[in-house]
Amino acid sequence: MKREDLEDLAAKLADSVPGGLKSMRDEIEGNFKSVLRSGLAKLDLVTREEFEVQESVLAKTRAKLEALEQRLADLEKR
Repeated sequence: MKREDLEDLAAKLADSVPGGLKSMRDEIEGNFKSVLRSGLAKLDLVTREEFEVQESVLAKTRAKLEALEQRLADLEKR
């Protein structure tokens, strides 16, 4: 998640605070940011780039496995 996305989400959460608490908006927004950062840090996430690399590796592995399965099937027919 990009920093801008996190800040935007925290701002939207702060905007949803009831009217009587609007005077504390900056403090509330800071707390939301802190909670969001902490929660995201606890998750075991990877970047989009890392995901795409692993997706490519998996596709190549599947292709090799299918080729080996076909070779084995051909050898078993003999």
